[in-house]
Amino acid sequence: MSMTFDEWLQYGLSQGWNGPAVCVIHDGTPTTAEEDWGFDQGADPCVHMIRLYEDEATKLAVEENHAPSVWRATNSGYTV
Repeated sequence: MSMTFDEWLQYGLSQGWNGPAVCVIHDGTPTTAEEDWGFDQGADPCVHMIRLYEDEATKLAVEENHAPSVWRATNSGYTV
């Protein structure tokens, strides 16, 4: 089955697998109040995010500047 990105995102939203795309810089990290409280108390919650690239040049620039964008994928068996 072939989907557009918007169809793929909407499918995930309707299944409860993901939230909408937000900007971590301008909107903040999407967390629960409990996660915020725990972080303030010294807990170390891990909130996963998926970076959406606007084009191939941005993808390559991020991978060059942010090593975890490469090794998190390859360590999980994904091809970047």
